[in-house]
Parts: sequence; structure tokens; C-alpha cells
Amino acid sequence: MATPTSIFCSLLLLLFLSCVTSSDQGNAYLISSRIVSRATAEKQSHFRFYFHDIVRGPNPTAITVAEAPGTNASATLFGLVVMIDDLLTTGPENNSRSVGRAQGFYASAEIEKMGLLMAMNFVFTDGKYNGSIIAILGHNELLSPVREMSIVGGRGMFRFAHGYVQARTHWMDQNTHNAIVEYNIFVNHY
Repeated sequence: MATPTSIFCSLLLLLFLSCVTSSDQGNAYLISSRIVSRATAEKQSHFRFYFHDIVRGPNPTAITVAEAPGTNASATLFGLVVMIDDLLTTGPENNSRSVGRAQGFYASAEIEKMGLLMAMNFVFTDGKYNGSIIAILGHNELLSPVREMSIVGGRGMFRFAHGYVQARTHWMDQNTHNAIVEYNIFVNHY
């Protein structure tokens, strides 16, 4: 005959097993979960690049891919979407050393001011960072002297990256809208 204590222990074990089983079924998509050691020191790197956005000319690097019906009537070009594959260099001159490409898009996302939604990857093609990427997303208010956007991730040497970038227009042609923009990147990574 079972004692009250053994019955209680059996019920407690059964309750525990049912909780574990239902919990595992609820997270069937979870492959693994573990505590991550921060033994590797996080560091912050500061890069400065020049972004060459060529809208018009023989070899454009910024191409309009979409616009809303009212885009051309809008003072801010609201609804315009532009894909980019812009050169990144160490200096503002076109013949400066190339270190990568800015690939992604920008879209006119404000009705009353010149404001862009920027979503791009800085793809490194030079030196020890070759093949690594810094992913950037944010709001770029074009008429502000300094614009700040977020670093939302990365690849390669910038896996788990976070931080911010500051953009300053170095030069812009009012007729062609071609521009050279200085980007200061403050990226935390391991």
C-alpha cells in the first residue's frame, strides 16, 4: 500500500514532467540556449569614409527604382526610392583609395522636409576587413549639417555590431544631385 508521502512525491514528479514536456513543445523551434561569456572584450572602432553618390553621369551608382504618382509634384520628392552601389573611399577625391561599397537604398520618407530613410550595408573590400559588412538603418535629414543613423548589425568581423554613424555632406552639385558625403562610423564589435 502506498503511503501519503509516496503518493505526494509521485504526483509532484508527474506535475514536473508534464511542465517540462509542454515547455519543450512550446519552444520546438529553439535549437539551443546558453549563457554567453563576455570574456572577449568588446571594442569600439572609428572609421571615416567618403560615400560617392553618382545620380547623373555616364556611370551612375544611384538609380531610381520607384516613385509615387505625386513624387515629381512634391517639393521633397516624397515616395522616391533609389537603389545604391556607391563607392567608399578614404578621402573625398574620386581617386582616393577604395575601401568598399555602400549598397542598399534610400527613400524620400518625409512630406514637409527633405528626409530619407536609409537602409544600406557598408561592404568592405580592402585590408583585414575585406568581406565584412556594417549594416546601417535610419533617418537622414538632408539639410541638417550632421545626420546620425544607427548601426543595426554586421557580418564577418562586425558580427553582433552596434553603434552609430554620422553623415556630413562634403560636396553636392545642385544640378546633378551628385554628392560626396563624409561618414564617421563608431562601431562596437568583438
